[in-house]
Amino acid sequence: MDKIFQIHDVTRQEFISIMENVFQDSLVTYLKSKEPENLTVQQTAKLIGVTELTVHNYIKRAIIPASKIGRRIVIKRVDIENALKEVKSLKYKR
Repeated sequence: MDKIFQIHDVTRQEFISIMENVFQDSLVTYLKSKEPENLTVQQTAKLIGVTELTVHNYIKRAIIPASKIGRRIVIKRVDIENALKEVKSLKYKR
């Protein structure tokens, strides 16, 4: 680990800004990897800031895909993020 890096033509403030962005991206990636992949209806409602009934309605209308494991409804985090992206993109297309 004895590597030396030399940086030219970068001000101190620019260097600090670049390093902050790198650390922020790394931190976000790390925290996302620690989050559970599958969420319950209650966790989903809390995540997106709606009631559990609204989440059930989203599932019935196929806005958020879900699956059942026994009696429990499970929603993938990726599906929630994709559904929110689609809603946001429709909002700006008008």
